[in-house]
Amino acid sequence: MNSDFPRIIALQRKERQISQKQAAAELGISQALLSHYEKGIRECGLDFLVKIADYYNVSCDYLLGRTPEPEGRIISVEDIPEDDGNNSMPSPEVVAFNRKIVNNSVSLLYSLAQKANSITLIKEISSYLMLNVYKLFRIIYNANPHNDQKLFSVHKVVANDDASAIISMSEANVKAASCGIPIGDNDYVRDTEVLYLTTSILSQTYPEYSSSLLNLIKISEDSIHKKRNA
Repeated sequence: MNSDFPRIIALQRKERQISQKQAAAELGISQALLSHYEKGIRECGLDFLVKIADYYNVSCDYLLGRTPEPEGRIISVEDIPEDDGNNSMPSPEVVAFNRKIVNNSVSLLYSLAQKANSITLIKEISSYLMLNVYKLFRIIYNANPHNDQKLFSVHKVVANDDASAIISMSEANVKAASCGIPIGDNDYVRDTEVLYLTTSILSQTYPEYSSSLLNLIKISEDSIHKKRNA
């Protein structure tokens, strides 16, 4: 049974604020049957798959979890980095794809922080991202013992642990500010409704970034599932 279908059809219904009773009536099935589909208790036939895709105006591929984009765009296999266990060098196209995915997703994060009109979100997101890049760079830099540590003012023994501590604080401050909780002198999001997001809102409000973010979510969660099930 497809594990994505129940989650996605429930998500689409709730994003549109349609009751299960209304959706079932308009789809021509019982509410009990729709509930079973949304909970993954029963698997639907192909006719219903097409019908509910038309109902929500999304693609069948999206409902089946084959693409993270409701419109059904599928990135070609050649462009998706695949960890086959052989440690083969990714192609330049895959490297460019990953860079674009990350850069665009970061841009969307900043856009959300600006939309929320929160200085704290912007500052703490910047701190979180910069320090993570700093940590990774120092790990790579330290791999060669001939690289001069005078490039840095913080000793390598404590640098990454200190950075991790600040990263944790930045993450905590982002959580507090985005939930409307004032911490010290930090400002906070006064109206969390501005952060209300659906797949449709993401696509319409951030058309240049949403595709990258949705694909980043899918790639990240595929990796999580793969590691947990290994």
